[in-house]
Amino acid sequence: MSSGTESGVDADSGPGSVEARLGVAVQAYQSAVDDFDRELARLMGVNETDLRCLEILFAVEEITPRELSRQLGLTTGSVTTMLDRLEKLAYLTRTPHPDDRRKTLIRVTPEAARRAFGLIGPFLDDAGRKVFDRYTPDQLELVIDYLTFSRDVQQQHVERLRKTPASHPARTGGRQSPGPRGGTAR
Repeated sequence: MSSGTESGVDADSGPGSVEARLGVAVQAYQSAVDDFDRELARLMGVNETDLRCLEILFAVEEITPRELSRQLGLTTGSVTTMLDRLEKLAYLTRTPHPDDRRKTLIRVTPEAARRAFGLIGPFLDDAGRKVFDRYTPDQLELVIDYLTFSRDVQQQHVERLRKTPASHPARTGGRQSPGPRGGTAR
C-alpha cells in the first residue's frame, strides 16, 4: 500500500499512480480538444488563431481590437489582419465606439454564431447528456474546481513564458500565441 500526501494524492509516481494517470488523461483530453478545434476551424474556413478569436467573441457581446490583441497575445497589426479576414467571411462586424470615436467595437455576426453552433451543438448536447448522466452534482463541482484551478496555474505559466525572450526569432504564419481559452481573461 502506497502512502498518500496531505492532499490525498498517491505519493507513488509510477506509471499506475494517480499522478501519472492524471497526466496521461489531461494530455489525451487536450489532444482531443486540439483535434476538435482543428476540425472546427477547417469547417469554418479559418485558421486556429481566427477560431480562438471567434471563441472570445462568442463569450462577450463586444470587444475592442486592443483587448482582443491582449487576450490573444498578438500585435495590434496582426489582429487587424485577422479581423479583415473574419470580416470578409461575414463572421464579425466593426462599428465605431459610441463614446470614443478613436475606438472600434468588434461583434460576432448572427451568421457566424449559427454556423459555429450548428457544428458544435451536437457535441455539446451529447457531452452534456453523457456527463450529467454519469456524474453527480457534487462530483461535477470537484471537476469544476480542478479545471478552474488548473487553468489558473496554466495561465500563470503562459504569462511567465510570454515575458521570456525567445532564443530564436519568431516564426511567421500559423498558430503562434492563441491566448487564454475559456472566455475572457481576468
